[in-house]
Amino acid sequence: MTLQQNRPLNSQNVADALQKFNLKKTAVQKALDALADSGQISFKEYGKQKIYIARQDQFDIPNGEELEEMKKANAKLQGELADQKKAISEVESEVRGLQSNLTLAEIKSKEIKLQSEVQEMEEKLDKLRSGVILVKPEDKKIIEDSFAEKVNQWRKRKRMFKELWDNITENSPKDQKEFKEELGLEYDEDVGVNLQSYTEMLASLNKRRKISR
Repeated sequence: MTLQQNRPLNSQNVADALQKFNLKKTAVQKALDALADSGQISFKEYGKQKIYIARQDQFDIPNGEELEEMKKANAKLQGELADQKKAISEVESEVRGLQSNLTLAEIKSKEIKLQSEVQEMEEKLDKLRSGVILVKPEDKKIIEDSFAEKVNQWRKRKRMFKELWDNITENSPKDQKEFKEELGLEYDEDVGVNLQSYTEMLASLNKRRKISR
């Protein structure tokens, strides 16, 4: 339960979710403590209450590029969802218009056809909803913090490499480009990435965080 939802839970939350299995709170508490003792989950104590959480190191956290792709996919699905809702609204409007102009037999015939179309569109909507990526606030913070840390590490290591490279090549008679190829070194640009674009993304993220506080 804690791993599936990846959010803080107390023993009562878990017991409520497992009611259909007729598990008592005492048994659930023992099971949670056993999982915590074995290191599969962790917990924090708030007074007499224990709050259990999944260990975050067992989850794959997307990097900045993957996060950007997820955002694009989410925006695309949201657009498709809006289009489908608009189409359903138009069909329902057509049904209301037809009901005021057609005979009873024609209305029934049209209603069956339109209901079938609406059901088909609702099924498509359900599929879209199931594919939309929704990120919980606590998960979003973890991802954003991880992204910020990676960009800062990238910036720091890039600066360290430049200082080291300048010291090595300062008095070297070799051509720097040939020397770099001889050592098998690749710059960011060689693999199609740009620190500046990620730095701008991080600045935008920090700005949004300040506004939301």
